[in-house]
Amino acid sequence: MKFIADFHIHSKYSRATSKEMEVETLGRWARKKGIDLMGTGDFTHPFYLSELKTKLEPKGNGLFQLKRGDKKTDFILTGEVSNIYHQGGRLRKIHTVIFAPSIKVVEKINTKLAGKGKLSADGRPIFGFSAKNLVKLVLDISEECLLVPAHAWTPWFSLFGANSGFDSLEECFEEEVNNIYAIETGLSSDPSMNRRLSQLDRICLISNSDAHSPPKIGREANVFDCERDYRTIMEVIKNKDRQRFLFTIEFYPEEGKYHYDGHRNCQILFSPKESQEVNNICPVCKKALTIGVMHRVDDLADREEGFKPENSIPARYVVPLGEIIADAFGVSVGTKAVDNEYDRLIEWGGSEFKILLDIEKEELSRYAHPKVSEGVMRVREGKLNIVPGYDGVFGKIKIFEESKEQGFDEDEQKEQMNLF
Repeated sequence: MKFIADFHIHSKYSRATSKEMEVETLGRWARKKGIDLMGTGDFTHPFYLSELKTKLEPKGNGLFQLKRGDKKTDFILTGEVSNIYHQGGRLRKIHTVIFAPSIKVVEKINTKLAGKGKLSADGRPIFGFSAKNLVKLVLDISEECLLVPAHAWTPWFSLFGANSGFDSLEECFEEEVNNIYAIETGLSSDPSMNRRLSQLDRICLISNSDAHSPPKIGREANVFDCERDYRTIMEVIKNKDRQRFLFTIEFYPEEGKYHYDGHRNCQILFSPKESQEVNNICPVCKKALTIGVMHRVDDLADREEGFKPENSIPARYVVPLGEIIADAFGVSVGTKAVDNEYDRLIEWGGSEFKILLDIEKEELSRYAHPKVSEGVMRVREGKLNIVPGYDGVFGKIKIFEESKEQGFDEDEQKEQMNLF
């Protein structure tokens, strides 16, 4: 059974997160996106867990579905925690996604964690003990749980982060390292960058949206062809099963907000090479640059770009459909023109992923505006212009360089829609 999964999201109880991040709204957006399996996110938060218990019912296979309404989308229990602690003479800040097979196991995890921090303070709680000890704590409760280092390359709060991470899995997890089977590559890196580290050859690379609002789910995702149940999915990930884990769906990493080096306040954007030429010091304020993911990968890599180990799980790259429509019409994402065209295409095509990945050009051209159809094809072919993200600023993708000059305003867009 082929299905698309986005495991890592946040609830409305996390900081800087939409109030719409709850399972009923997530289910509706998952249908639009074409996501079959959603992580719940934030199962450590007591109020949110109470909502999950009220709104979801178990399917008997380690997954859940809504008690009321559309049951097309399944849910898997996930949560992210933050560990901030000193190790090796440095302050470490590591985020980890936890997968759990049942509410009962989640309640046991939460009971243990509640003695070490305030779970109600944030959907992603903070603890002062090590990531290694988190692994031990969770797996002592249930060996069916899976722990995955989140957004593994982000400068802050990640396994390999330049500012507070480690240089290797072994350095971080020590005797628990063999219980780490996967890492989340994050928006600012992709599988090809991670393959440059031989230490990750045994590791399964997964991709998730880390969404804070419903329209952002599915920015990255995973495509499986297996039985849709908890134990099977965990087995596929742990074994890095190329036959059943078909591919990841990737954000172009350049669009991630920590891909290149720089200083947001000084508007300095540098490639790793340019940073090295100035000794990683901002030429404007003379302070240290924020070192991005590409630079950090270069520092730790023991292989050249383009290396591909055997049995690597493939990746396919997308730009969100709303961004493609906005660029085609020369307007901003979130405008009425874009939302109307997005909804019209979803109603016709079935889901965003079907449009972005599956529908043939000829069929798409018959229904979508010619420029939107062309934009989808350009994204599939990688024909893009990207200004990389840096120091918390998302990168900028241009599909049509001329779009600002030749785009449509909303009245013109309505006239164009009358042709279809």
